[in-house]
Amino acid sequence: MLVTFTTEAYADITMFGEHALPLLKMMGHSGTVPSALRAEDVPAALSQLTAAINALKSEPPTEMNLGDEPVVSMANRGFPLIKLLTAATKAGKHVSWK
Repeated sequence: MLVTFTTEAYADITMFGEHALPLLKMMGHSGTVPSALRAEDVPAALSQLTAAINALKSEPPTEMNLGDEPVVSMANRGFPLIKLLTAATKAGKHVSWK
């Protein structure tokens, strides 16, 4: 499954569901796809996601390293979503995903 995050304030971001769902839960959302955040709820989601990712930065990556592929941390995977939420917060726009 692919999940695409959309807001009028930033370019769409698409990621695999296995990475998007934990990020949604870090935002304080149930993980339901499709869904959305109202503009007034975006700053709180951004704050929760940022705090959760900052907490993860101190832990070693838990993903399996398959062959020569590098391990990508949730902090790195969440970076584009943080940028999208930041832009939506500044512009006062809602965020949706499907």
